[in-house]
Amino acid sequence: MAVQTDQRGNGRVVFERGIPAQIMGIDGTWRRDCTMEDVSESGAKLTIDGSVEGLHLKEFFLLLSSTGLAYRRCELAWVNGDQIGVNFLKIGERKKKARSATIGA
Repeated sequence: MAVQTDQRGNGRVVFERGIPAQIMGIDGTWRRDCTMEDVSESGAKLTIDGSVEGLHLKEFFLLLSSTGLAYRRCELAWVNGDQIGVNFLKIGERKKKARSATIGA
């Protein structure tokens, strides 16, 4: 395990072997096994087992425990083959963005 600083100035923890995890649709209709390669306060890099084609990746959950009690709500940042970058969403973040867009209109 090593700590690096990314271009946004966030401390990023890189795991030597990766951490087993899963991604799951917001509505619970799909799940995929994945490996968390690195993580920071704002997001993570994941290697997905199988195809991400056809999955609704705009918003989803990253499950960090088999019981589902440790999780983060995510949005897709980028895709590169079987790896994806995710941004962690804070509680209420989507609502604030939508509200500020309507206020400015």
